[in-house]
Amino acid sequence: MSKAFEPYFEILEVYSTKAKNYVNGHCTKYEPWQLIAWSVLGTLLIVWVYEFVFQPENTFWQEGRASGAVYNGEEAFTELLVKAYGNFAWSNPLHPDIFPGLRKIEAEIVSIACSLFNGGPDSCGCVTSGGTESILMACKAYRDLAFEKGIKAPEIVAPLSAHAAFDKAANYFGMKIVRVPLNKMMEVDVRAMRRAISKNTAMLVCSTPQYGHGVIDPVPEVAKLAVKYKIPLHVDACLGGFLIVFMEKAGYPLEQPFDFRVKGVTSISADTHKYGYAPKGSSVVLYSDKKYRNYQFFIATDWQGGIYASPCIAGSRPGGISAACWASLMYFGENGYVEATKQIIKTTRFLKSELENIKGIFVFGNPQLSVIALGSHDFDISRLFNLMHAKGWNLNHLQFPPSIHFCITLVHTRKRVAIQFLKDIRESVTQIMKNPKAKTTGMGAIYGMAQATIDRNLVAELSSTFLDCLYSTDNVTQGGQMNGSSKPR
Repeated sequence: MSKAFEPYFEILEVYSTKAKNYVNGHCTKYEPWQLIAWSVLGTLLIVWVYEFVFQPENTFWQEGRASGAVYNGEEAFTELLVKAYGNFAWSNPLHPDIFPGLRKIEAEIVSIACSLFNGGPDSCGCVTSGGTESILMACKAYRDLAFEKGIKAPEIVAPLSAHAAFDKAANYFGMKIVRVPLNKMMEVDVRAMRRAISKNTAMLVCSTPQYGHGVIDPVPEVAKLAVKYKIPLHVDACLGGFLIVFMEKAGYPLEQPFDFRVKGVTSISADTHKYGYAPKGSSVVLYSDKKYRNYQFFIATDWQGGIYASPCIAGSRPGGISAACWASLMYFGENGYVEATKQIIKTTRFLKSELENIKGIFVFGNPQLSVIALGSHDFDISRLFNLMHAKGWNLNHLQFPPSIHFCITLVHTRKRVAIQFLKDIRESVTQIMKNPKAKTTGMGAIYGMAQATIDRNLVAELSSTFLDCLYSTDNVTQGGQMNGSSKPR
């Protein structure tokens, strides 16, 4: 029997030898420490991906232990959203003639948003599937406007802290993104932004706030550049848009204006599915004038199927999401949003003041909204991430510089969540400060190594592997439902 397989063994040996020689040949240009580091990183990442894919569904978000992610979650309100979605489950905004009520719903969502951001009579916008699409649409509009001006290689000038969706837009639309450094307060350096402007600049970007540290860029100062050089300015308010518009009435006025009241601001993106409390898949992109929105549209006039026109990337879209978004706006109303904003900002300001007094850690910049980012000059902040994770907290790990952040939502204003968070932070920092120079282990080590790896292509390749694993169908859930809830629906 073994003789029958001998030819196959020989073939296997030949190819294994070739593979070994091929790998060894490509490894000669690297130092031994690099090979060891990459091997360790690869092994740790594979283990983490395996544990991530096969983990049971968790309900810790309902206890307020997840940063951001779920912005409301109240059961009665959820039932309302389910009912609203169900009433429009088969509707599609692509067919306004068949679903005229849905067309009106989306028009009212945009009108309400324009009013909240102090748009003028010519302001307009579109409903999109999320913040990334809202940003993509603004970038597409300004790219096409730049083409019309004769700019052949349009550039996006954005702060280092601006969302990665701007990188995605540049990649998708053949644009170049020019990243501008931040000042010590984690705001965009306006002088550096002025120096970054060139004849190819198609748009400028500000964030209110930026995702990483919750800091608001100086919109009025950047807007002056936009006016001076006649460049569109996009304000990304995806994260905090439906907080920031209610801050003044909630008793927390901001230091500077940020919306269409500022001359030079030509577009704003804001997620209704965050602090607008709509279900996921809902956002708006707004323009100060219809002339900008027209560049966003796609129209094919010569298709055999007829004239095809769509305002955003998608053709068919789920009408149920827009209906549920509209229901959210009606349910809360101005008074409801003001009260929710008051609770969230009050909780955030309390946490910020307490965290600033904990020896060993510091708060980045001056966050005015709902995100607090922590760093340390004394120890690797990844160790704090590890200990908080062990206590059941799901925080966000950031890089360049290393930090972690906590995004406060309505969920965190309930059940003394803030008190427990501070208690666990204090205990964790106290434990770390007993030996601040100790090495990081576990997930923190993986994040740290990913930041320190010079070859970013390797990091991208490993990230691609992670995305592949998300589509595994072998996940087994235990103790929870597929929707992340402890209660079956």
